[in-house]
Amino acid sequence: MKKIKYLGILLFSAAAVSFTGCSDDDLNPNSIFQTETGERSDFDKWLDKNFVEEYNLDFKYRYNDNETDRNYNVIPATYESSVAMAKLVRHVWLETYVDCVGKDFIRTYTPRVIQLIGSFQYKEGGGITAGSADQGMKVMLYGVNHLDLDNIVVDTEEPYNKSTSPLNLNYWYFHTMHHEFCHILTQTKSYSTDFQTISAGSYHATDWINVADENAPKQGFVSGYASGEYNEDFAETYAFYVTLSAEGWQKILDKAGETGAPIIQQKIDMVREYFKTSWGIDIDVMRSIVLRRSAEAATLDLRTLD
Repeated sequence: MKKIKYLGILLFSAAAVSFTGCSDDDLNPNSIFQTETGERSDFDKWLDKNFVEEYNLDFKYRYNDNETDRNYNVIPATYESSVAMAKLVRHVWLETYVDCVGKDFIRTYTPRVIQLIGSFQYKEGGGITAGSADQGMKVMLYGVNHLDLDNIVVDTEEPYNKSTSPLNLNYWYFHTMHHEFCHILTQTKSYSTDFQTISAGSYHATDWINVADENAPKQGFVSGYASGEYNEDFAETYAFYVTLSAEGWQKILDKAGETGAPIIQQKIDMVREYFKTSWGIDIDVMRSIVLRRSAEAATLDLRTLD
């Protein structure tokens, strides 16, 4: 699984209390626990309606130090970027599954929390983390302040477009979300163990980080991350397939060549069979919906609440 993800502090006023059997003293009717919450904004109410009530999903945009990896210095997401990302996630990701398999399906299996962070996590050596998840239950989306609301890019043609200026939402965010959702489904209903045998002996369990995405197809993997182990291989194969156009997917096969292409084709055939037999999902129909909604992203009003 792609790496990555409450503590309340109770303040008490100490009071000396003495007990001598039963007391006739009046009890203080006021609770020592703070039960009132701060004023909720229109955006908070919009999120309750469009995420909590609709999809059983808590969309968090306010910065919470306990939700982040303290090994990195990150900043809060801006209000403007948070509104935009919420509308993009709803349109391009959640509503894709609604169109394909219905709202009850996504309500049941979606990750429970999405947390926004304004900046990327910059790793030692120059790596960037823009999307990650914890056991498929909480998805972290970093770098949302890099969104250019007038230049929304969801590139479905280039498999490895890692651009951050403009920000390619497909590579950094939506690919990750489909990947993690695939993990949730395969943990609920297992796929055939035959998948493990396709690249048995070829996985880079300890050094997958050194396998460049562009070089992975020749070895039968859609990405360097897929070369780490078979569960990630399965989820990456699915995520790349449904977020890329036929032309984009063909570019991976072209890079794979005569050696890698048959291996990748065998894998996508097994992924297709699993989704069809286990969930009644035709991944080609899924892809057509993803592509349509991805193309519509640039036309959305991302500044106002509907």
